[in-house]
Amino acid sequence: SDVLDLFAAGLTAEQILEEMPDLEANDLQAALLYASRKLNHPVLVP
Repeated sequence: SDVLDLFAAGLTAEQILEEMPDLEANDLQAALLYASRKLNHPVLVP
């Protein structure tokens, strides 16, 4: 939820990665995909 909270606060992916150096860009995508699935609102992912 920390990642989602940071996105909601207006931070960009780059800023989140600076704040949380243990994460990679794929981790941010995974967090968004997880949240989308939990909300049962599927999004097409290429």
